[in-house]
Amino acid sequence: MSGQEGLRPVSSAHRFDEAALSSYLAKHLPGMGGPLSICQFSGGQSNPTFHVHGPEGEFVLRKKPTGKLLPGAHAVDREYRVLNALQGSGVPVPRMLHWCEDDAVIGTPFYIMEYLHGRILRNPLLPGMEPAERAAVYDSMNEVMARLHNLDFKAAGLEGFGKPDNYIGRQVALWSRQYEASKTEDVPAMEQLIQWLPQNIPQDQSSSVVHGDFRLENLMFDSREPKVIAVLDWELSTIGHPLSDLSFNCMTYYLPSASEIAPGFVGSDLEALGIPAETAYVSRYCDRTGRDQIDCWKFFMAFSLFRTAAIQQGVYDRALKGNASSETAHRFGALYPLVAAQGWALAESV
Repeated sequence: MSGQEGLRPVSSAHRFDEAALSSYLAKHLPGMGGPLSICQFSGGQSNPTFHVHGPEGEFVLRKKPTGKLLPGAHAVDREYRVLNALQGSGVPVPRMLHWCEDDAVIGTPFYIMEYLHGRILRNPLLPGMEPAERAAVYDSMNEVMARLHNLDFKAAGLEGFGKPDNYIGRQVALWSRQYEASKTEDVPAMEQLIQWLPQNIPQDQSSSVVHGDFRLENLMFDSREPKVIAVLDWELSTIGHPLSDLSFNCMTYYLPSASEIAPGFVGSDLEALGIPAETAYVSRYCDRTGRDQIDCWKFFMAFSLFRTAAIQQGVYDRALKGNASSETAHRFGALYPLVAAQGWALAESV
């Protein structure tokens, strides 16, 4: 959502009745009805997201994809709930404008939020920046993640938003099921992780609001300063283990920088770039959240790589079926086995 960056015509798989939307908005959000100009954001692999320009300005619409979906996936209702709860919390999020659960309007439930002007930084190597600016970008990301995990979720009205007990065990079971439901080929590393992870779950049962997909591309930065102004894409958020967010956020340290679809840091000189080393980044997070150290780091990294591979398998499966949100979804067919292999390599080293 950076200016007009990343916008394209609405894909055939995600078109909806624009006249019906305009009529609905005229009734429920006075001033927003009337002639609408609608484009689709190119980023994102899950819930399709649209830029809508109406008589009263710009806003963003986010909805479920059409077609048969995996159970519990694409939960835009949960996204709206957590974003609404976080208003004024200190965790930067867009302002929520409206929630619609009526499938009859545009075919699926949807919500509307404010349109923010800022930067989406998609390449974690941050090409074109000076080292000091890169360092500031990563420090701001680290600080916002710590702020989210330090939040009193009960005071924010999010008690019951998720079940903190045995979060990791339930996540392993969930993504094992999701993987099997969307499986398109045998990947030995995934089968090995499905067996290994449940047997090695750490005793640490910390809980907080977790974003579930906390990465650079899901943050919006100020147009001029290296400062996070909004955390986006909350579909996978819940009450869970904060280290699941941190380890997911650190996956770039285990992925090759040469990858076109999910570039990482392997093969790059991070010190010269100004990007913090993994140990320094994790240590700064620990300082901000009051942790002395993390004894089970390799487990959490293996878990996050496994979970990501399962998600990527689902994206690839939707691409084969023709209802993926992104035109690049088919590329995940070659990537997710490599992500799984990296996860298994970490598990074997424990």
